[in-house]
Amino acid sequence: MAFDEKLPNVGTTIFSVMSQLAVEHQAVNLGQGFPDFEPPEVLRDALSRAMADRKNQYAPAIGVAALREQIALKTERLYGHKPNPDSDVTVTSGATEALFCAIAALVHAEDEVIFFDPAYDSYEPAIELQGAKSIRIPLQSPEFSIDWQRVRDAITSKTRLIIINSPHNPSGAVLSRSVLDALADIVRDTGIHILSDEVYEHIVFDGAEHQSVLRHPELAARSIVVSSFGKTFHCTGWKVGYTVAPKFLSAQIRKVHQYLTFSTFAPAQWAFAEALQNNPELYLELPTFYGKRRDYFRSLLKGSRFKLLDVRGAYFQLADYSAIKDIDDVTFSDWLVRESGVAAIPLSPFYQSPPDARLIRFCFAKSDATLIAAAERLCSL
Repeated sequence: MAFDEKLPNVGTTIFSVMSQLAVEHQAVNLGQGFPDFEPPEVLRDALSRAMADRKNQYAPAIGVAALREQIALKTERLYGHKPNPDSDVTVTSGATEALFCAIAALVHAEDEVIFFDPAYDSYEPAIELQGAKSIRIPLQSPEFSIDWQRVRDAITSKTRLIIINSPHNPSGAVLSRSVLDALADIVRDTGIHILSDEVYEHIVFDGAEHQSVLRHPELAARSIVVSSFGKTFHCTGWKVGYTVAPKFLSAQIRKVHQYLTFSTFAPAQWAFAEALQNNPELYLELPTFYGKRRDYFRSLLKGSRFKLLDVRGAYFQLADYSAIKDIDDVTFSDWLVRESGVAAIPLSPFYQSPPDARLIRFCFAKSDATLIAAAERLCSL
């Protein structure tokens, strides 16, 4: 019987494919972006207490009040913008759910959504499910910067949303204040909203400050910011994220959220509320924590034939492998895991039209032992 698929071009994600290959070949997995070390002990203890205290039933759909208040205080402390915890903060089942809810809430059939390649792979399917059109603009090499004239040229009367991502996955590029000023100038006097994917907000290196759109009052008034506790506290499997947005946008997000997951893992919400209140160093020290891992991994690969690109944020290292093999990145990644026992992520699946480049992505959110084992294999190529 014929079946009309809603997502005919969507298959298994490259992350799942490479992780499965890593298992099959007993490879060191530097592909999928998750830490191989445990969350902080104080957070795990807080989770256990929450469960022991019988906080195991449905949380409020918008999130536990204590957590929303701590998110609001943290946002004010970091970015000078204090959202109303009751109307502007919504706790979600991971950042990917938050992204989907935002797109589903704002985007209508025939609308257009602008975002930048390479891009996280959940954006486009969420847009397609609304019957809308993705307008993908490539970032400029080698800095992965935005060509603002191309953005201006791409805007039409159907443009509903622009998605930005900083620190950027997969490149590690970081947006500056001047970039936000340029974005504000473009959307001023329009009905275009901004969806800002800031899941790596606390992982910015070399003394830089994360430039959240929440630092920019004009943009904050029309933006949805998405954050991730999983990325911040090394617990991606807990699947807790949140959005910060003005009341009128949050209200629309909540309409979708309540019929998608309704509410999010309650004990974890109480644990995060406790950690944010009592242990702010857990996120304030992340630049140093991951900066050391970045530098250590790069030092381990000095003797390799990979050319390493600069990393300004997030926990990914892009590497040019053209001195090793002249083949496409998907084929190289497959060869690498099978022949050398290291799993990486090719860059081309992040693009609509991949450039002629020889780049793969390594995740350095790993233990020293994992990074050493991977580097020994990579340096032998």
